[in-house]
Amino acid sequence: MTISFQLNGKPQMVDIADGNTPLLWVVRDMLDHKGTKFGCGKAACGACTLLIDGEAVRSCSYAVKFAEGKSVTTIEGLGTHENPHPVQQAWIEEIVPQCGYCQPGFMMATAAFLEKNPTPTDEDIDNNIINVCRCGTYYRMRKAIHRAAQIKAESANPTNS
Repeated sequence: MTISFQLNGKPQMVDIADGNTPLLWVVRDMLDHKGTKFGCGKAACGACTLLIDGEAVRSCSYAVKFAEGKSVTTIEGLGTHENPHPVQQAWIEEIVPQCGYCQPGFMMATAAFLEKNPTPTDEDIDNNIINVCRCGTYYRMRKAIHRAAQIKAESANPTNS
């Protein structure tokens, strides 16, 4: 079976025997994008979160066949070293990671969340960013999410910054 989709803005075609293979394994093992992490394998922890057509999806439980014709974005495609996405910039400024393993999933979930809620409250963040961090960096992540919202707002309206 051949599956075609965009990965970080570039067309991809993968030949795979089983269309039910989790997208996570296709992205990591076949397409060599290692930023998306394996955590639990049950869509519970969020380490594998990436964006599909702008929506946060836990790729460990998302069959690759459903990616056909869609746009998939991994942490590698969110921003660049020279031009980081506001979420990546905020994560750096707030020195969020401790071990860092879960952080790509948190950043991807946050990027999708801020598109829907550009000015979240702490309660909004707590109710919507439900990934799991064993190191407990939730306080720093919440600060970074607020900072990312601020960066996005400033870039959308640079005259008011």
